Amino acid sequence: MPTLDKRRKMCYFVYTSLYKSMDKDQKPKELIRVSISEAARLFGVNAQTIRRAIAAQEVTYVIVAGRYKVNFESLVKWSQHHTTVQNKLANRGIGQFVEKWKIKNPLFSPNPKSIPAQSQPDDDPDTLPPSSTYLKPD
Repeated sequence: MPTLDKRRKMCYFVYTSLYKSMDKDQKPKELIRVSISEAARLFGVNAQTIRRAIAAQEVTYVIVAGRYKVNFESLVKWSQHHTTVQNKLANRGIGQFVEKWKIKNPLFSPNPKSIPAQSQPDDDPDTLPPSSTYLKPD
């Protein structure tokens, strides 16, 4: 278990990374926190594996009423750095259901015409930025 000083440093790091880097108009992004057992089920690993990641400070967490709540975003990043966890996520965790979730019936899939197309900048001389940015051919 991390000492109190390490916990303070970690909490300060999380605070500064979330709030100090934001503009004043921005709202803080919604944090999703899951318990150790929920994380183990979602990622298809043993709860002890999640506890090891907490002890090694590979994931961020908070303690709420004596229970660990792990930041879901840090769990995803952690899982992508470990090949065995990636494989377990795909085979035993939530990844095993992804193929079942894909929309196979075109009736229920989004219409491509309803999605706004992103315009690609072309090399039309009228739409190019000022000449200081590009060199004009002679």
